[in-house]
Amino acid sequence: MEINNPETLAEVTACFEAYERALVTNDLPALNDFFWESGFVLRYGLGENLYGIDAIRSFRAERPSGDLDRSLTRQVVTTFGRDFATANAEYRRHKSGAEGRVSQTWARLPEGWRIVAAHVSAGVTQP
Repeated sequence: MEINNPETLAEVTACFEAYERALVTNDLPALNDFFWESGFVLRYGLGENLYGIDAIRSFRAERPSGDLDRSLTRQVVTTFGRDFATANAEYRRHKSGAEGRVSQTWARLPEGWRIVAAHVSAGVTQP
C-alpha cells in the first residue's frame, strides 16, 4: 500500500482545506456535502455524539456561529492507498482564543471524497 501518493494527498488536502473554509464561513450546504450521506457516518464533538447524516445536519443547523473563525496551528494529512485518508489539525479560534483539535477520516466514494468519521475535542495546554 502506498502512503501519501502525491496526487491522492493533494486531492484530500484540497478537500480538507475546502471543508475548513466552509466551516469558518458557516456554509451549511457545503459542510453537509462533505459528509458521507449515510446512517453510518459519525461525528463526535465537544458536547455531542452524532450518528448518521441527519443528526449531523441538525446539529449544523442549530449550532451557534459566533466564534467560528479560526486558524490551523498544525495540520497532518495522510493517505493510505488511493481511497482512504486521515486529516488531523490543531486550531485556535480568533475571537475567544479557544484551542481545539479535529480528526477526520476520509474515503473516496462514488460521489467523491467524503468524511466518514470525525472527532472534535478541546485543546490541551502543553507544559
